Amino acid sequence: MNRDCIEYHNYVSILKEELIPAMGCTEPIAVAYGAAVARETLGALPEKAEIYASGNIIKNVKSVVVPNTGGLRGIAAAAAAGIIAGKADKQLQVISEVTEEQKKEIAAFVKETPILISTTDSDLVFDLIVELIGNGQSARVRIANYHTNIVLIEKDGNVLHSARVEQDTDNDLTDRTFMKAESILDFAETVDLSDVQFLLDLQIKYNMAIAEEGLRRDYGANIGNVLLKSYEDLASLHDENSILLKCRAYAAAGSDARMSGCELPVIINSGSGNQGITASVPVIVYAKEAGISEERMYRALVLSNLLAVYQKTPIGRLSAYCGVINAGTAAACGIAYLKGGDFKVIAHTLVNSLAISSGVICDGAKASCAAKIALALDNAFLGYRMYENGQQFYGGDGIVKKGVDKMVSGVGRLGREGMRGTDKEILRIMLAD
Repeated sequence: MNRDCIEYHNYVSILKEELIPAMGCTEPIAVAYGAAVARETLGALPEKAEIYASGNIIKNVKSVVVPNTGGLRGIAAAAAAGIIAGKADKQLQVISEVTEEQKKEIAAFVKETPILISTTDSDLVFDLIVELIGNGQSARVRIANYHTNIVLIEKDGNVLHSARVEQDTDNDLTDRTFMKAESILDFAETVDLSDVQFLLDLQIKYNMAIAEEGLRRDYGANIGNVLLKSYEDLASLHDENSILLKCRAYAAAGSDARMSGCELPVIINSGSGNQGITASVPVIVYAKEAGISEERMYRALVLSNLLAVYQKTPIGRLSAYCGVINAGTAAACGIAYLKGGDFKVIAHTLVNSLAISSGVICDGAKASCAAKIALALDNAFLGYRMYENGQQFYGGDGIVKKGVDKMVSGVGRLGREGMRGTDKEILRIMLAD
């Protein structure tokens, strides 16, 4: 791909927009971010907070530990962290610098201050309003469509900032409708690495660090360590199976830590830390274990990251469709590329993988996300091995479409439209006694 063409620059822009650092699960961090902006706008510690959130935000905040809160969970904890200790200019790292004294203040604020939480009546999948009241004044902040997209700031009813809100549209981000699987591979093979290496170096540093932390300590259900026990039995073989199992273990361990409140940042993908971990860590582990060159690893990461974004774009930021399925599929394609695979190999890997595991539900952020990452990668690796062995699923087999781009479009429709009712039912189940 020519460096001067518009597609080239758009792909670079997409990577810059998507590969950003975040501490903790991105939905509670978005709540903390909104609360921090509202606190700055109010200019005082509030006496009352009201949070209005769309169902998908509630689903993804309910069970996950909010970092730097001493183990607290939920929307109230996230809002309190942003109010007490948030630094709004750090966006998705808004609560990355919290003192021990502030952790005590956060716990006291949650206990002593009314924090009312309601579901919005908005049709947007991602919609969050934080309203703070204190000293006879009020501040109101709205974030819509994606985690840092502030569309309204008000103080005492006076509008300080406003932006147009469209239905589930990332207005301020680079248009993604031009993306196709073959052009993504073309870009990955030809990109001047100086244009993207700083992003990838940070992704390698952050995401491998949290994966290693997840294996060192007791986090969540310890899926990574459960898998590594199997790896220890295979390690002496030094074969493909042992390397792929280690890829799954490290990716799962990163999620183990992240879902349990680990205070290390990650580089996200498609608004999700778990998807960022899944799209990158297996590619990094495989390249290092197999002795593949650093340059080819970088190019495989470009491919994996962009394929993850490409698959997730038609689904939307939040859905009942588990996003790590897309990221796991992208990682398997990245590994296929590391092994010398061309477009035909990568396309078949992607289609086979989506045929196997599309439909895994997202029931919020919590410990079992790590197991879903392990599942996604296992199925994606099977999709690749099918092609290695001359096997494939054909167009017309269920939702399988002939052609990789048609397959991505069809799965996008499944995740966005087909699972809307599923999404609502999942939330009702989660909130029932």
